[in-house]
Amino acid sequence: MKQSNVFLGKLIVLGFTALLSPLSALGQSVNPQQAAILHWYPVNQSASFAVGSYPMGVAFDGEHIWVTNSGSNSVTKLQASDGTVLGTYITGIGPIGIAFDGANMWVANSGSSTVTKLRARDGTVLGTYAVGNSPIGVAFDGTYVWVANNVSGTLTRLLATSGAATTVPVSTSSPYDIAFDGSSLWVTSPNTNSVIKVRASDGSVLSRSVVGGFPYGLAYDGTNIWVANYRSNNVTEVRASDGTVLGTFAAGTEPAAVVFDGASIWVTNYGSNNITKLRPTDGSLVGTYPAGNSPWGTAFDGANIWVANVQSSLASKL
Repeated sequence: MKQSNVFLGKLIVLGFTALLSPLSALGQSVNPQQAAILHWYPVNQSASFAVGSYPMGVAFDGEHIWVTNSGSNSVTKLQASDGTVLGTYITGIGPIGIAFDGANMWVANSGSSTVTKLRARDGTVLGTYAVGNSPIGVAFDGTYVWVANNVSGTLTRLLATSGAATTVPVSTSSPYDIAFDGSSLWVTSPNTNSVIKVRASDGSVLSRSVVGGFPYGLAYDGTNIWVANYRSNNVTEVRASDGTVLGTFAAGTEPAAVVFDGASIWVTNYGSNNITKLRPTDGSLVGTYPAGNSPWGTAFDGANIWVANVQSSLASKL
C-alpha cells in the first residue's frame, strides 16, 4: 500500500508539473500560493460582492479584505476566502485610502481631513486623528503611518502606536497616493505629472521622476515602482534605487491603481471597466480581464486580486 501511495504521489507531481509547463514556456511566473489553491491558471472568471456606496480603496490584513466606501462613509470587511461580509464600520467623511499596520487598519477620510484607526480584529475605532486637507493615500513603513494630503500639498507622519502626528512638507502640489519600498516613500503628484521619492527617516525629498499624465496609484515590485497614469492610459516603471524611468507601457483607459502579486503587475482601468496584467520584466501585456463598473483600488490577498468598482458598489475577486 505504501508503494502505491508513493507511485500515486509521483503521478500527481508529474501531472502538476505538466500543467504548469505551458505557463513556464510563455515566461509566466507561478505564484506558490496560487498554485496551492489550484489557481495558477490565467484569470478566466471573477466573483463580485456587495459593499458600500462608491468603494475606492482596498487593503488586505492577512486574512480579510477591507474596502473603503467613499459614498457611505464606512469600510467593509470581507472574508478573503469566500467574500462573506463580516462587518461594516463607520469612518470619517469620504474614506478613500486604507493601509494595514500589522494589527490595525488606517483609513484616510478625504472629506473630513482625518484618518481613522480601526482594530482589524473587530473593527473597533481606536482613534481619529487630524491630518492635512483632503487626505487620499496611506502607507505604513513599519513604525509610522504616512498620509498624502492632496489639497494641503503635504504628508502627515503618524506614530502607529499613538497617532502622534508630524506634518512633512514635500515641495510638490497635489500629493495623491503613497507607497513604501523598504526605506523610502514614493508619492504621486498628478498636477506635476511626477512621482517623488521621500526618505522615510526625515521626510527629505530624494528625487523627482517625470512620468505620464496625471499619475494616481502606484506599487512597488521589490525593485521598481510602477505608476498608473490616468490621463495618458499607461503605466510608468521607475527604478526605486535612483528614480530613473525605465519604461512606459500601455494599459487600458484611465488607469487608476496598481498592485504587484509577486509575479505580475495588475492595473485597474477606470474608464474601460477592466484590469490589465503586465509582465514586470519587460512590461509586456499578459492579459486584460473584465472587472466591474469603474474599477479603482486594488489589492492582492496572496492568491487573488481584489478590485473596488466605484459605480457598481461591488468588490470583485479575480
